[in-house]
Amino acid sequence: MSERVEPGADFLAALEAALGPGCVVPPEPRYLEEPRGRFRGLAAALLRPRDTEGVARAVRLCAEAGVGIVPYGGGTGVVGGQVRPDPPAPVILALERLSTISEVDPADNVMTAGAGVILADARAAAAAHDRVFPLSLASEGSARIGGILATNAGGIGVIRYGTARELCLGIEAVMADGSIHHGLTHLRKDNTGYDLRGLLIGSEGTLGIITAASLRLFPRPAEVATAWVRVASPAVALDLLGRLRDALGETVSAFELIHRQSLVFLATTMPGLALPFADPPSWSVLVETGSGLGAAGTERLEAALAEALDAGLLEDALIAQNESQRAAFWRARESIPEANRRIGAISSHDISIPPRRIADFVATAGAALGRIDAGLRVNCFGHLGDGNLHYNVFPAEGRDRGAYEGLRDRIRETVHDLCHRFGGSISAEHGIGRLKTGDLFRYGDPAKLAAMRRIKQALDPAGILNPGALLP
Repeated sequence: MSERVEPGADFLAALEAALGPGCVVPPEPRYLEEPRGRFRGLAAALLRPRDTEGVARAVRLCAEAGVGIVPYGGGTGVVGGQVRPDPPAPVILALERLSTISEVDPADNVMTAGAGVILADARAAAAAHDRVFPLSLASEGSARIGGILATNAGGIGVIRYGTARELCLGIEAVMADGSIHHGLTHLRKDNTGYDLRGLLIGSEGTLGIITAASLRLFPRPAEVATAWVRVASPAVALDLLGRLRDALGETVSAFELIHRQSLVFLATTMPGLALPFADPPSWSVLVETGSGLGAAGTERLEAALAEALDAGLLEDALIAQNESQRAAFWRARESIPEANRRIGAISSHDISIPPRRIADFVATAGAALGRIDAGLRVNCFGHLGDGNLHYNVFPAEGRDRGAYEGLRDRIRETVHDLCHRFGGSISAEHGIGRLKTGDLFRYGDPAKLAAMRRIKQALDPAGILNPGALLP
């Protein structure tokens, strides 16, 4: 790959001439930061193109000059993929102006949305047509479609609907030479060669810049039932999930495992937040089902939980009696990341484990961390149905995370080594970014990594797209 250069005044003037007034500006501080404060970015300018053609013109000029480009969506990523801390300074290409939902087609169950569309707005647009776009994240008020696809985000509905990749039928993208891939489609079947859509989704802006997408919609469930259930352990929770799936089939749309530490942190940092139990259980699950009209969803969930109680698979269950109670349950669940942030983690891990091995992993990892420091607190929560755990390690009560700076690498390696040993992944839904490039090469399959490098070389030979992310 050729050497990248830092853009000068003449180049920035050429960009402004190509994009128009107000489209090339100094970067505001928020574009140089990421939520966990691990990286501080550099940038020579912030580009704010108005449309896909503007993105293409900017990329074409950067390719000719050898200037690096960092694509920027909503800035919610937590692995440093949206900031570049090392020189030469790149330009940041913000996609927020590509915010048009150009089509919602209830007949084909497809929505066409620009990369800058905020997830909550996409979900609202689907609901206005009596449909659902089921991808749901705690950051849906600021996360944007382009970034969601670039990182192949997951969220709470993967158990039923799949990840972002599975919810996308086609994409429009600007390639590294400035050409535009016109891949927006309504088709479920299209076997005309390589799946460029699947390749660009999850590539973190290193192979192309997604500018729009055709998104799958689904009929909106007429009946939604939600319960917060007290269980004895992750192993019992997994047995409960199996029983509920047998009884309720594919109507199970969320199954969230929550450790006591989550509820303690919520009570500590957000005392006004309504929590389901006065005495936080060691483990609990938040389960939701969605079914068609007349399916008696709440009654069916209640009956299935009653049978599970008789079988010893749960200790107690609170079933939401109305939309207000359901919303309160989810507000508590989606507030856990913010509570974690306020407490201050030493090391946070987004991992996936084969579901049948989760209980053994949790026990083994807890014991291993205890040998490092008996005071460490672990907040383990996440999407049990698809095996994705957010396994976050915190300082002992009363101590600051700064006191553990010397242990951070050891803690991370301990968790990731065990994750690898248990057949898991060190990145379930947040991506690699710049935070985990070393981990990718430590645990990745050599043949896969070699193929990734060849693909990068083929599609971005100058190495201008998000340099330093995903592949060092």
